Amino acid sequence: MRIAVVGATGRIGVKLTENLLTKGHSVKALSRGGPALDALVAKGAEPFFGSFDTGDGELGRFFEDADAAFLMVKTIWEAEDFHGHYPAVALRLFDALRDSPVKLAVSLTAMGSELSGNTGHFQGFHILDQILNRLRGINLVHLQGGWFMEDLSRWVDSIAQHDRIGWTLDPNVKAPWIAIEDIADIAANEFDTPIDQHRSVKQLGIDYTMPEIAAMIGRALGREVDYRSVDPSDREVETVFRERFGTLDRWVYDKNTSAALNDGRIKFHDDRPALPTTMEGFVRDTLRPLIEKARTDGVKPETFLTWSLQG
Repeated sequence: MRIAVVGATGRIGVKLTENLLTKGHSVKALSRGGPALDALVAKGAEPFFGSFDTGDGELGRFFEDADAAFLMVKTIWEAEDFHGHYPAVALRLFDALRDSPVKLAVSLTAMGSELSGNTGHFQGFHILDQILNRLRGINLVHLQGGWFMEDLSRWVDSIAQHDRIGWTLDPNVKAPWIAIEDIADIAANEFDTPIDQHRSVKQLGIDYTMPEIAAMIGRALGREVDYRSVDPSDREVETVFRERFGTLDRWVYDKNTSAALNDGRIKFHDDRPALPTTMEGFVRDTLRPLIEKARTDGVKPETFLTWSLQG
């Protein structure tokens, strides 16, 4: 099968492309270039220069000779227009796919993408899904991924300095987490065993509360690590964030994201595939070395995460 991979040099795209090449597929790799693309080309991928995130390149030609496609939108946390980014990219994908020979598309979306309304981070993925669902003649698989385990690295300095992690997520809420490698493997398998279904959704992630994750980190380090729930309604917290660490738009965006999880609007079902990477294994093998390195590196410049955990 000839598969066009969007974001081929990103964290997921590299692993997916390598996986597909190992399985014997022909891969057309979209990238803006660089050493990561050169490495994929050396392994047999065909390069195509461009980006659906920025609109660069002859994107209308990317899918013109492909049987299938992997689709994703890069999350740009510092974007000026958080919600406008996803519709813009989705429309570029739609325009490039609608007259293409592609018959199967696997799209990486997010938990909660089936919900409309103001859900912060998840709202853009809902718009993405709705636009892609308008494609005719293409079987579309929506992979709803949970939080990436790799993104726990945001708390490395907080753990190294304070033995604590903190977030605006309620301590009793279970949220799904998944390793990037597992997403790449599951996406690759979708091309090996395509189902004859016009639209399907697969939810990917293992549920953990934040205190459970903190306890796992503590056991891996041999010392206690606790979780502090940061109250987004605290005016002092909001003021400090806006004055020192971010904008009002970003504060509202993050607050709405947490609210959608905390009030139960966004949650996963029980019928999910088993995943090989558990949080315990990820903490032991990947996160612990990063924390230990951060402790030897010394104190870093203060971030909102480290500020909110003091006292």
